[in-house]
Amino acid sequence: MKRFFNWQVAFGFVLIFLSTLVYFIHYAIFRDSHHIYIYLLGDVAFVFLEVLLVTLVLHKLLGHREKQKLLNKLNMVIGAFYSEVGTALLSLFANFDPNSSEIAKELVVKNEWSPKDFLKMRERFKTYDCLINSQKGSLVKLKDFLHSKRGFLLNLLENPNVLEHEEFTNLLWAVFHLTEELVHRKNVEKLPETDFNHLTGDIKRVYILLISQWLDYMKHLKESYPYLFSLALRTNPFDKEASVEVTC
Repeated sequence: MKRFFNWQVAFGFVLIFLSTLVYFIHYAIFRDSHHIYIYLLGDVAFVFLEVLLVTLVLHKLLGHREKQKLLNKLNMVIGAFYSEVGTALLSLFANFDPNSSEIAKELVVKNEWSPKDFLKMRERFKTYDCLINSQKGSLVKLKDFLHSKRGFLLNLLENPNVLEHEEFTNLLWAVFHLTEELVHRKNVEKLPETDFNHLTGDIKRVYILLISQWLDYMKHLKESYPYLFSLALRTNPFDKEASVEVTC
């Protein structure tokens, strides 16, 4: 780093020297210092506008473009997550939620939904106080499923692009934590009440994050990939009448 900095300083001095040399040659030929000062001040004045245009405007446009490219890559990763883990996990969690049939009605995404509808529903479930109970569903099935996807989850966590999406990263860590909690218990059917309560909290955390990110993903598909959105509608884990076969 120090060597790089020294190289930059040396290069800066060379450029200043060359600029001074050219001005000196100009004066030696034309003997017109007044002309030199006029253009020198004009060039210095334009530097501030150049900084505004290049550093602020162009840099921001390029940054926005790079961010969009990164988001597209991340949405591909998120899509792979829901195809491999997320959608099935939502179906498994529904068995732990006594109100699953009620919230399922709200989460039957329609083709007519606008961005405002997705945002409204996301805000609705962001603070949703679900009545998850770890003793209502099958912890054995949940444990076996998550254990089988452990390698896949680890690969996602190793993806450097994922770290750019804080909420999805939090979801992955929450899922991985729940996986570890279940895998380290030999018999998840015979646990003390306090341990069931602990697992209830872990499941609830994942469930809320999973719904929020699923809504964001569905919104992205509707806006960018209508054909994938159509498939997502026909495989909606909250829609009991959903069928992958196209009937109309």
